Amino acid sequence: MAEDYYNILGVPRGASQAEIEKAYRELARKYHPDMNPDDKTAKPKFQQVQTAFDVLGNAEKREMYDRYGSSFDTMGGGGPYAGPGWGEAFGFDPGGFQGGNVDFSQLFGGAVNEESMGGFADFFTHFGRPGGTTAWQKAASASPRRGPDILHELQIPFTTAVDGGQVEITLRRRSGKAETIKVKIPQGIENGKKIRVRGQGEPLPGGGRPGDIIITIRLAPHPCFQRRGNHLHVKVPVTLAEAALGAKIDLPTPKGTVSLSIPPGTSSGTRLRVRGHGVAPKNAQPGDLLAEIQVTMPEQLSDVDKNLIREIDRRYPREPRKNLRW
Repeated sequence: MAEDYYNILGVPRGASQAEIEKAYRELARKYHPDMNPDDKTAKPKFQQVQTAFDVLGNAEKREMYDRYGSSFDTMGGGGPYAGPGWGEAFGFDPGGFQGGNVDFSQLFGGAVNEESMGGFADFFTHFGRPGGTTAWQKAASASPRRGPDILHELQIPFTTAVDGGQVEITLRRRSGKAETIKVKIPQGIENGKKIRVRGQGEPLPGGGRPGDIIITIRLAPHPCFQRRGNHLHVKVPVTLAEAALGAKIDLPTPKGTVSLSIPPGTSSGTRLRVRGHGVAPKNAQPGDLLAEIQVTMPEQLSDVDKNLIREIDRRYPREPRKNLRW
């Protein structure tokens, strides 16, 4: 029995792309072989999850999968032999031919005409309405012809993904001609998301509208900031005096520099939240900026400084590892 990719990822068939990606990330972490060295079932489960996401994470493959099931990848070559049960193999009822409602453009991977259908044209004629338009003729007239899409991967700076902006991509078309196209990057776009530039794909020989450009976005890492959902995380170095006595420091954010208050007695690892200064996608609630404090110590201390620190430690005894257990 064919595998149900939605069931593998644990999402409903109407799940959004974000829900599919979230489910994939969680399952990939759960079943990754490196995380489960003693579990022999982890690797096949991980591969199963990867296969499901390769299809559902791609808008075009998902559309074909929803239409034809797991055998969709055979559609481009005309599909399996049209023997008994062949209609079910394609995901539709052969009885639908009688009404002339079958979309043969999907079955044959493009525009439908007598040439593309070869010797099957006469066969399909028998399923047309008596005295009316045959099924294949109706599908041919109803299906707009368009050129092939161009698939492209684009790495963008971390800040461009957060703030949005415009970039240029250079494509070399089948004709050999290089072309530069401007692409708008929406604010808050996530890694792996796709942008469709309509009508800028390859032209269709003999007429018809061009295909699209489908761009998969990859984010370049930032030297200081990390993104988790719509929250931004940054490690902020402070001096011993700033941590011990408290201070106000300047902190860069996507919305500009803000003043961050360091409470007196702040230890390394303390996280301070700056609300609303994370990633702010359009029509979505902005995330927060989480600043993790890191106390930096002087590289060298004099004997006098060391004695002062020992005196402070003696005056304020603590047990920082009291709850540390195996």
